[in-house]
Amino acid sequence: MPNDLTRRRFLGGAVVAATACGSGSDRQADASRRANGIPTRPLGQTGASPSILAMGCGSRLAMYQDEEKAVEALHLALDLGITYLDTAQSYGGGNSETWVGRVMARRRDEVFLATKVAVRDYDEAMRETEKGLKRLQTDHVDLLHIHSLTDEEDLANIESGSLRVVMELRDQGVCRFAGITSHTHPDILATALQRHDFDCTQMALNAAKQGRSRNARDPVEDAPEDSFEAVALPVALEKGMGVLAMKATGQESLVGDGPGKAGIGLLLQYALSLPVTAAVVGMPTLGFLKENVEIARNFEPMPAEEMHRLSLEMSDANKQAMDRHFCCHLDA
Repeated sequence: MPNDLTRRRFLGGAVVAATACGSGSDRQADASRRANGIPTRPLGQTGASPSILAMGCGSRLAMYQDEEKAVEALHLALDLGITYLDTAQSYGGGNSETWVGRVMARRRDEVFLATKVAVRDYDEAMRETEKGLKRLQTDHVDLLHIHSLTDEEDLANIESGSLRVVMELRDQGVCRFAGITSHTHPDILATALQRHDFDCTQMALNAAKQGRSRNARDPVEDAPEDSFEAVALPVALEKGMGVLAMKATGQESLVGDGPGKAGIGLLLQYALSLPVTAAVVGMPTLGFLKENVEIARNFEPMPAEEMHRLSLEMSDANKQAMDRHFCCHLDA
């Protein structure tokens, strides 16, 4: 069949390569932690332990505009001890994977590499993943996510198409682990996690209690009841999945000095004080990158009472606006 031929072209010896490179990647992560001081955490039951700060390679990497500057930022991230890179097939129309691929050509064994497939059709998802691997200059990724789950209809489309791709590629060693992400629907993500055998998940987790469910445009009396933190995170933890936090700063919309705002240090501290492996953060300048690395190196858990106080303040001021802003969001 055509799909079998397509898979054979890019699978090759990926099972052996994934096993060998995977163990090396984990050793490099530990070495980076000792050398550069960024803590690591276990990624669920995967056996991997990446740095608690991951570099998001979506719209914030695109803000470097120039390819050479973006590649410089990626190399600096690894030099500073970040061992998790998060990209996607759709970011920048493939530019993100291309830029990351330039770094992977030299430093693949230093990185836990995650990408995402956005299309839902089986055949198209298989083709796009083949193209993505070529851009990334590797024959395997550590984690392949289904990108940006939304509503019930979207979940049905995933289940009839791209879910099978991700699970087949995991079985064949093209990806070591399978995951799914969501910016907008905590309840649907919870359903997907309960229903399927994912290793990892990535969700919007921030002090403003981002979430949407069915009532994004209605008043929310109790913000935590309509958030990824309350609805989807417990399901992932119960199943022993690795959890990645995203939107810790609301794409910088939560950062500031005025009412309802907080410093980047507090926002990252909140996200990393949740039971997650890492916070995936876009870092559009070298200064931002260096600052976040220092925050991660000096991380101390936020006391529960301080988390509660901060989340009440931030969600009261920001949750409704954030849920509306991200309701149709794809960080491309």
